[in-house]
Amino acid sequence: MKYQQLENLECGWKWQYLSKKHRDGENITRYVDTSEIEQAISQLKAIEYEPTLVLDWISEHMSLEVDNKLKQAIRAKRKRHYNAEQVHTKKKSIDLDYRVWEKLSYRANELGCTLSEAIEYLLSEASRSEKATKTVSSLKQDLSKLLGDD
Repeated sequence: MKYQQLENLECGWKWQYLSKKHRDGENITRYVDTSEIEQAISQLKAIEYEPTLVLDWISEHMSLEVDNKLKQAIRAKRKRHYNAEQVHTKKKSIDLDYRVWEKLSYRANELGCTLSEAIEYLLSEASRSEKATKTVSSLKQDLSKLLGDD
């Protein structure tokens, strides 16, 4: 496996995931009866500071439907955790207006590349264009000086 599994860390993530799902109103337990659900949730809340006990809670109380989602969420969290250790693999985010994203997406599709590659391409093109404009401006000034001196 590419990313090392650290039990304490991942148990904490599992507890957080389950707690958030419960707060969002989702039934994370395998029970239908309200009193059983409340009892299981109170047990979950009680083990907040003992992360490894969440594994026992999961095997005893968690719904099978939530199990697959939990595994996917933990795999994603593990990947983000380890990728964040190095600058070049750390995920960065930028805030774009929808219409800006739409234009960028359209341009990326035209170029056949990712959004990041499209941004890099557009920045390098802008830089080249700026340099060309400065060169032309400088040439115009030099030419006008030559013509003005004659």
